[in-house]
Amino acid sequence: MIPLAEMAVNVLTTADGRAKTALSRNYAAQWQAARAQGETPQVGHAVPPDFPARPDQPELLNPRDVPHRKPGTEAGRIALLHAVAHIELNAVDLHWDIIARFSDTPLPVGFFDDWVKAADEESKHFNLMCDCLEALGSHYGALPAHAGMWRAASDTAQDLLGRLAVVPMVLEARGLDVTPGMIQIFRSAKLPDAVAALEVIYAEEVHHVAYGSKWFHFLCGRDNLDPTPVFHDLVRRYFHGNLKPPFNEEKRAEAGIPPDFYWPLAGTK
Repeated sequence: MIPLAEMAVNVLTTADGRAKTALSRNYAAQWQAARAQGETPQVGHAVPPDFPARPDQPELLNPRDVPHRKPGTEAGRIALLHAVAHIELNAVDLHWDIIARFSDTPLPVGFFDDWVKAADEESKHFNLMCDCLEALGSHYGALPAHAGMWRAASDTAQDLLGRLAVVPMVLEARGLDVTPGMIQIFRSAKLPDAVAALEVIYAEEVHHVAYGSKWFHFLCGRDNLDPTPVFHDLVRRYFHGNLKPPFNEEKRAEAGIPPDFYWPLAGTK
């Protein structure tokens, strides 16, 4: 088995979404099988690309230029599924990137266990969304998508605490806020497969946010830092936008993020 950091770079440099996620799941299965046998495989060291490989489609646009479609229409529902697929594909790369980019940082093997599992689940989520799109006569790449999804990774390329604060604890936590509404849209449209897929994503994203909170608090504790003001400082530094209520306080609490982390940042820059 090749070192984990090399696996990560191989995923990051694979362009096609289905091929990327197949490789991701294969590598995750290898790592998890070794860990289940009591082994501690080599993490190794590798330099990830500045930007992950991407397919020729979708066309990537400035966020303000991505067309908005009403979710009450079939075109709007397809656009929503496409947007989620795009988010999930970026999440696959984000989780493999944190493994490779910070492989030189002294960390317990559990850190790598968690992000391998998260990458595996995000790969599953991407494929679930692709299946839903294809069932509606579309596919990933058929619509333009958000070009700014990798900005958080670029901004925090040298700051592990910043990466944990912004990616799982802000961006993925936002998914906990909005996914129940998306589930209701597809339930109202009587599309049970999409509902089931989104319910899987909703349940598993709680774990990914929790991994972020767990390792953020671990690193703060190791360096004798007060996590709440550190989180506020990092979000203000790296997150380009506002934290927008309403917040899913129950699921955020389940993931280990208390209200005093995010409410002071609501509506502020």
